[in-house]
Amino acid sequence: MSKQAAPRRVGEKEALSVGTTIRGSAQKLNLVAALIRGKKAEDAMNILAFSKKAMAVDARKVLASAIANAENNHNLDVDSLVVAEASVGKSITMKRFHTRGRGKSTRILKPFSRLRIVVREVEEA
Repeated sequence: MSKQAAPRRVGEKEALSVGTTIRGSAQKLNLVAALIRGKKAEDAMNILAFSKKAMAVDARKVLASAIANAENNHNLDVDSLVVAEASVGKSITMKRFHTRGRGKSTRILKPFSRLRIVVREVEEA
């Protein structure tokens, strides 16, 4: 009487990894994700390692997790992996306040983002 196993959310030759709370806006993270879309996984890791963007550190961790999932959970060949999808969305936003002059205050929004990376095994032509 156990629950049915959840179906796979990606294709047969694909692996998925999601970073749910990456500190920073979705707009800035999307600039980093655009650098790696469609690239080979090894090239994408190098691009993120040497990028000057601060969000590249967290994006590299999510990509490394997707590669590890492909290798360990789905028995895919690491050398033939390609970043099939790198999508970004909004997550939570922490609300803080900052005191100002004359007894007033302003709101500070500290956004978090989600990053979903799908890697796909591609046959060499």
